[in-house]
Amino acid sequence: MALRSVLESARHALRGALVLPGDESFDAARRPWNLAIEQHPAGVAAPTDLRDLRALLDAAGDAGVTLAVQPTGHGAGGDLADAVIVRMAAFDELSIDLGSGVVRIGSGVRWGAVVEALEGTGWVAPAGTSPVVAVAGYTLGGGHSWFSRTAGLGSDNLRAAWVLRSDGTHDRVDDESDPEMMWALRGAGGVVGIVTALEIDLVPAPSLWGTELTFDAADAGSVLRAVRDLSVEAPASLNVFVNSMRMPDAPQLPEEIRGRSFLSVRALSTVGSADELFERVRRAGTVRREMSGATSPKTVAASSGEPTEPTPGKGVSAALSSLDDATIDDLLRFRELPDQWPIMGIDIRMLGGALNDPRRAGFATLQGVGWLLHALVPVFPGVASEPGEASMAGFREVLAHAIAPCTVPTFLGPGETLERCGDPTAIDRLRAIRAAADPDSLIHEGRLPR
Repeated sequence: MALRSVLESARHALRGALVLPGDESFDAARRPWNLAIEQHPAGVAAPTDLRDLRALLDAAGDAGVTLAVQPTGHGAGGDLADAVIVRMAAFDELSIDLGSGVVRIGSGVRWGAVVEALEGTGWVAPAGTSPVVAVAGYTLGGGHSWFSRTAGLGSDNLRAAWVLRSDGTHDRVDDESDPEMMWALRGAGGVVGIVTALEIDLVPAPSLWGTELTFDAADAGSVLRAVRDLSVEAPASLNVFVNSMRMPDAPQLPEEIRGRSFLSVRALSTVGSADELFERVRRAGTVRREMSGATSPKTVAASSGEPTEPTPGKGVSAALSSLDDATIDDLLRFRELPDQWPIMGIDIRMLGGALNDPRRAGFATLQGVGWLLHALVPVFPGVASEPGEASMAGFREVLAHAIAPCTVPTFLGPGETLERCGDPTAIDRLRAIRAAADPDSLIHEGRLPR
């Protein structure tokens, strides 16, 4: 039966929506969160329940298409030709057990709702920096957060998941019932089934304390070295992000920040003040602005500066084995070159702590990796893309000598595959699990090409 006919029949059978090419709302429905990425799927579905999901699986088999679950549009990496995008907003369960520190979350729930619900409870979620990212997409892709040195990757905190397999069976999976499936779900979950809900450990944070120091760009070298040295003795309760900002001289930006460069160091402790430990960083340069004091999950989320509406942007990430003096010098020299203006921000995240001793087995890992970097290239209307592409290539090149053997899937860029996140043995294991869970190839291949 012709593709269009099958999908038209499925549309009439669904309680939810199925938007197809030619429909007035199709262009808006197909867009991912990052508007710089084009997606041209066969359709976009918004199922309301398991019955709808099973109907979509049947239609996929009849039409010869696959289902690409994309709860909120984040993490898009390709055009999804011959796939139906599945949005999961209707799967919005949120049930928190503060006594045991466990939360059950539907796959359409965003982190902001969880953070809001935990305010004042003494618990925090292993949430990413953006409140509008879906918990499921983040967790199933590994997920690095403000609390990863304390609690590990987001996927390390995954206790169980409710999975719809391509044969229509739906059940709760945990390490006792199906350890192989759980291993795959912790980092590559999107390729082995449709996850409808997750059970996640919360992170105890009896006394959340935050510090932010802002320095001139001229102090970047000494400050980065101080942060690097701090990583040797920093306890797992201390989480540190560094951000190097170089604001372009663009008319779209406010005059007070246009064309300025600075470096900020943010620390978050789950057990109260870490100011004494942080003193060496404070002394590494002239502090232009300082904020320090008790904080909360909601405040941390609000201060992330992440966009809360879809926006175009590009970026490139690198996981580093180490951050020695030569690498710091090379990075800063690259950063100061006039033709590297397209890179507005570089985030540098301290790893280690609980990341080196994961509590649960999973495909995603940053074990033994020292630092996680991400360079942000905004996309401005009317500005050519070639300089940004060249800057991203230069960023990769200057760090190539220090690249770690693996990175985390949520930091992969467009076109990058899970081979960047695991060795050949892990990839072979993942393929075998996928073949068993989805023998008819109804789930989109995602970042693991068939």
